Amino acid sequence: MCGLNLGFIVIMIGLVAETEIGESMRFELESGKTKCIAEDIKANAMTVGKYSIVSPGEGQPLPDSHKLVVRVSSSKGNNYHLGDQVDSGTFGFLATESGDYTTCFWANKHKPPVKMTIDFDWKSGVAAKDWSKIAKKGQIETMEIELKKLYDTVASIHEEMFYLREREEEMQELNKETNSKMATFSFFSLLLCLSVAGLQIWHLKSFFERKKLL
Repeated sequence: MCGLNLGFIVIMIGLVAETEIGESMRFELESGKTKCIAEDIKANAMTVGKYSIVSPGEGQPLPDSHKLVVRVSSSKGNNYHLGDQVDSGTFGFLATESGDYTTCFWANKHKPPVKMTIDFDWKSGVAAKDWSKIAKKGQIETMEIELKKLYDTVASIHEEMFYLREREEEMQELNKETNSKMATFSFFSLLLCLSVAGLQIWHLKSFFERKKLL
């Protein structure tokens, strides 16, 4: 029984490790252009991000042309971070609404065009927590840390299930409304077709009666 529990814990710890993976990337941005990255975040979830321009020459300072405008906003237009003419920065906030949050990078226009390489690391939910600080502060053993991660992951999955259930109910309600509208539209379309067919029959009957063919 002990071996089974240990195996279960190892499997769940593996799942925690997978769940903690955030959005970490490196991409190129040409001056005068914009690149936006979106992340679906649920309400009351913590999210943190870090970005920086990579120096074109190793060990060399960044050129003056390598500057960015960085904005983080929600799907409802609320702004959560603004970096103006910066080469690096960080942001962190607690999401107040569920939906897509977008981070947009814009580079000043230069002639000739300049290409910049940007490192961007974005984490949310369980992955946004700094477990090393928790371990140092509480002097928690490794297994205790993993179990706490597991607890938070299960709580996050539980919240995600309720969120998905709400979205499913919204979609079902939308489908019901759509089906009702389609049924009404079909009924009126059928009524219109029958009316047109009746008018055509009446017109043909009147025409044949005038010609004394009936």
